[in-house]
Amino acid sequence: MQHAGAPLPPPHQPGPVPGPQGAGWAQGASASHHPGPHANPPGPPSPPAAGHPVPPAPPPASSPPAPPPAPPGAPLETVNTTGHIQLPPGGPVPLPHPPSDPSLADVSQAAVAVLLIGPAGAGKTTVARYWADRRRVPTAHISLDDVREWVRSGFANPQSGWNEHSEAQYRLARRTCGFAARNFLANGISCILDDAVFPDRPVVGLGGWKRHVGPGLLPVVVLPGLEIVLERNAARSGNRRLSDEEVARIHGRMAGWYGSGLPIIDNSTYDVETTARMLDEVVTRSIASPPSW
Repeated sequence: MQHAGAPLPPPHQPGPVPGPQGAGWAQGASASHHPGPHANPPGPPSPPAAGHPVPPAPPPASSPPAPPPAPPGAPLETVNTTGHIQLPPGGPVPLPHPPSDPSLADVSQAAVAVLLIGPAGAGKTTVARYWADRRRVPTAHISLDDVREWVRSGFANPQSGWNEHSEAQYRLARRTCGFAARNFLANGISCILDDAVFPDRPVVGLGGWKRHVGPGLLPVVVLPGLEIVLERNAARSGNRRLSDEEVARIHGRMAGWYGSGLPIIDNSTYDVETTARMLDEVVTRSIASPPSW
């Protein structure tokens, strides 16, 4: 590890390096090849004693011929290759195939992409993580807020004022989450995403998620009462804690999901485990009869 203030070694160059610094590096390299200052330097070989035949010189070493270069466009050779795994490319997630008998469906083994919608303080991230942890098939949790916060320097926090930069970072995070969901599904891993999508912005909200993920995305709304989201938001810290006025405003806009046709879970009186179980039931119904949105 290079310590602060320590000089960096000079770049490697063929031949001797002039100057005292080059001599120092040359001495270090020379010392590694000789046992010490008293070692005798090698000289020319002694001639054979009189009367003894001269041994034949060994044949020159030959190296195997190099393989010819692969033609352009040829597939990669995977035999005896370490670390090369072909991954199916991610495409739009199609509608899930409903089972012939919906009553026998086991949603815990279905390959699905779920979008959990809710206001700040609804518990959607906690429920999504709990639900993904306990499924019987590989499942990923993709949090929009986590992806937004990948931006460190230059992070546009909407709490500091909504502007074109925060809007662009939100859209970029949604598109990144959509790409991730498509790739997970293409490789046999279900996923659940969470986002505060507003019903009064259908083109940017649900429409954007549908474009990024595909028509098979299953949206579910988690919408507890206002007093619950205010209490949960108060327990937050950092830039994820909003003002009470902002939480109330977001919650009021989320009320527009009632009558939209999307499944809604009011988890005002439910713990995380119960809410996750209800999410299983909603996803099962959505697979049997996908909502139109």
